[in-house]
Amino acid sequence: MLVQTKNEERGIAGCLAALEEFDEVIVVDSNSTDRTAELAKEAGATVINFTWDGKFPQKKQWQLTEVDTRNEWLLMLDADEFPTPELARELRAIAEDPAEIRVAFDLPVAYHFAGVGLQHGHRVVKRSFLRRGMNSFRNIDLLHLPGMGEVEAHYQPEPRGPVGRTTAKLVHNDVDPVRTWFDRHNRYSDWEAFIRTHPGIRGTVRESKSGQGRRFDALPLKPLVFFLYSYVLRRGFLDRRAGFDYALALSMYYWQIGLKSREMQRAQAAAEQVTAHG
Repeated sequence: MLVQTKNEERGIAGCLAALEEFDEVIVVDSNSTDRTAELAKEAGATVINFTWDGKFPQKKQWQLTEVDTRNEWLLMLDADEFPTPELARELRAIAEDPAEIRVAFDLPVAYHFAGVGLQHGHRVVKRSFLRRGMNSFRNIDLLHLPGMGEVEAHYQPEPRGPVGRTTAKLVHNDVDPVRTWFDRHNRYSDWEAFIRTHPGIRGTVRESKSGQGRRFDALPLKPLVFFLYSYVLRRGFLDRRAGFDYALALSMYYWQIGLKSREMQRAQAAAEQVTAHG
């Protein structure tokens, strides 16, 4: 399996501890300046360095094409993710089944927010269990966006065959302070606003999302709809204050996207008027 890292010293130990039963663990590091690579080696993982050249492929696609592995099936993780024991057993059964025809699996994500594990509310899936040679990330024209880095934006790898979904969950537990969540999502909202105001790119990105993501992309009034969906319909209120905080934080994220999109559309309209009268 493949773990991607960059200055992930705080999270890498917990991730690797959950991978003891896996046959091969490869950490793809990106010139870390902390002890990430050292800790990974001490845990018995193979460490491979990735230096991005600013072009396609980015890190995940590079891993799929350039990293040699002993096994046909790959579990691709970020350093703040790890499989539950139940998921590890389920993935083993899939990989060992000679009759398995599916080429990728979507994993339901058990999310932690601000240090609290959420049992209810909004749920996402991540296409992270991939049959080697049967999945790839599309080359989408996003590399010029402000803040875009070495890792692909939020879209799924495209399979060349049927896709399944596991029952057991992948845990996402970001141990960094909650301010880093807001820092990242402020940057993500820049990307999403740009995508939303460029129909051609938006259509391509939508095709690369999960069915859930495509349906949500088409919804109007996303901030309000998302809050009601996560906190009320999906019973996020049962997670008490953490459920409210998470639903509100993501609602504000979608509000940011909408606000920035409208600003970009006004700027585009003004530029078109100048061109038309020039």
